[in-house]
Amino acid sequence: MKRIITIVGARPQIIKSSAISRAVNGPFKGQLEEIIVHTGQHYDENMSDVFFNELMIPLPQYNLGVGSASHGAQTAAMIEGLEKIFEKEKPDGVLVYGDTNSTIAAALAAIKMHIPVIHVEAGLRSFNKSMPEEVNRIACDHMSTLLFTPTVTGLENLKREGFVIEHVEKASADHPKVYHCGDVMYDNSLHFSELSSHSSSILKSLNLEGKPFLLVTVHRDSNTDIASNLQAIFKALLQLSQKYDQTIVLPLHPRTRNMLEKQLSLELYQSVIGNEQIKIIPPAGFLDIIALEKNATMMITDSGGLQKEAFFFKKTCIILREQTEWIEIVKNGNAVLTGASEEKILDAYVHLIAQSEQSFPALYGDGKAAEFICQKMVEEL
Repeated sequence: MKRIITIVGARPQIIKSSAISRAVNGPFKGQLEEIIVHTGQHYDENMSDVFFNELMIPLPQYNLGVGSASHGAQTAAMIEGLEKIFEKEKPDGVLVYGDTNSTIAAALAAIKMHIPVIHVEAGLRSFNKSMPEEVNRIACDHMSTLLFTPTVTGLENLKREGFVIEHVEKASADHPKVYHCGDVMYDNSLHFSELSSHSSSILKSLNLEGKPFLLVTVHRDSNTDIASNLQAIFKALLQLSQKYDQTIVLPLHPRTRNMLEKQLSLELYQSVIGNEQIKIIPPAGFLDIIALEKNATMMITDSGGLQKEAFFFKKTCIILREQTEWIEIVKNGNAVLTGASEEKILDAYVHLIAQSEQSFPALYGDGKAAEFICQKMVEEL
């Protein structure tokens, strides 16, 4: 039996890990053993613990409890803690997701101990190294033994960086293997969609059953920590609620909610807070988020995950960033990049709302990415 240590630290990674955990405890039971390590990068109970319970993910055997800190301090604390766990557990591989500090810390700790790194969501590129996530994902790819990319674009990005796609040798850090496998989040969206319909009451509690609304999330430092950017975004949201009579549902991380009062002008802050059509709510559980995504008219977000989930549920999306690693949905016309520009956000809304015909091709696999990944771990580690 192959022993895998799975690293999670941020909310999206906890959600992604549920697909692999289902496969490990289902068709691959007896072939793979999974040990889950939570770095504690996101430590608010509403952002982490609730997801383990709601998604029926096995609780982590370890929690480093790192919490918030500068990039260097946070990453260093994770490396120190993970080295001790790896030494004790002696895994056959360390599985990481995406592009967070937890990802890069685990990859660094593992490769220096000669433990194979398995990177889920490999090959994604925004081509903007001012984003910490871009640096993390590139570095992690080049330390990995098994790379699983969700898209053809990701595969092409890795080819351009010198990865050999034709496999001839046993996988190693010097001779990594790259696979186009589809997206584990598509697996999850299919799995939890029906459950959400029966279990979530968020539409009823917000009095939104059968009513149109926009789902909005804002959390990236480039938007929350720059006053002019946050003001532009919320001016646009205010316009959407007033000029276009749109109800807006805005689940906000506590930190972002606190930034509103700090970064917005007093007049804008009061207008937003006092607007009954802008429903600011705490971070929603995954099943509630799915219910909101399935029923929203459109999504507006700076989250990488929500861009894809909009596509999964056949919704158009305004992306509050200058670049995206999910370029396929932009090229296909399902999403528009606006950055933090009030004018571009409003123009994108008008453009997308007028598009009555949208195609949503199968860009992200067949819903069995997790099983594919598990099979390759069994074969290659």
